[in-house]
Amino acid sequence: MSARVRINRFLSTAGLGSRRKCEELIRKGVVFVNGKRIEDLSVTIDPDKDSISVDGKQVKWTQKKIVLILNKPAGVISAVVDSFKRKTVIDLARENGYTERLFPVGRLDLDTSGVLVITNDGELAYRLTHPRFKIEKTYLVKVEGEITDEVVSRISSGIISGDFVTKPCKIKVLKRECGITELEVKLKEGRKRQIRRMFGLFAHKVVSLHRIALGDLEFKDLEIGEIRPMTPGEKRHLRHLSGLV
Repeated sequence: MSARVRINRFLSTAGLGSRRKCEELIRKGVVFVNGKRIEDLSVTIDPDKDSISVDGKQVKWTQKKIVLILNKPAGVISAVVDSFKRKTVIDLARENGYTERLFPVGRLDLDTSGVLVITNDGELAYRLTHPRFKIEKTYLVKVEGEITDEVVSRISSGIISGDFVTKPCKIKVLKRECGITELEVKLKEGRKRQIRRMFGLFAHKVVSLHRIALGDLEFKDLEIGEIRPMTPGEKRHLRHLSGLV
């Protein structure tokens, strides 16, 4: 490859994470090009000629793009490593024979289950997580209490509460019984613990949260804890949703 590329794109394509994550590495001062510390995000490099290292480890450009889909169990961390030594989604990938440098796309909370993309494709990860591209995610939610239509309308219209501001979303009530309400929630943003906080503002505690779809892509064949490569059709459709096709 002779064309020069920006350092953050190179690191992302090499499997070190999304472009935002790679920019954080540059700002931390752990990225070196030809032995020189790089702190300017606009630096470009030649992958064929320049020597790039992160935290003292050589980084090589990879052309092989891997896109996996995991049905994450609750209790597993959406991270590459965990400082408390808890099991991560990458540990699950390793247990299933995937040895490549991989990272999760976005996050599902520790106590949230459901579909999660794991990849080394930085450009795809960037588009799937950036609000600009508005990839809709669908969740099945169970909350304590029988939620009124008024509360559903207020949450779906968007919330402003101090520094917690959400955009409008789609909510469908599936069932109200025995003091529990089941709902389907569709979001085009992903603020930290957003769904739990939205319902919590109206005194409804979320008792279970499970992501079932990315855009209109569902993965009904996956049991909790299972992981597999995306099919060519699924990858093509996901790239289409993210504007890469």
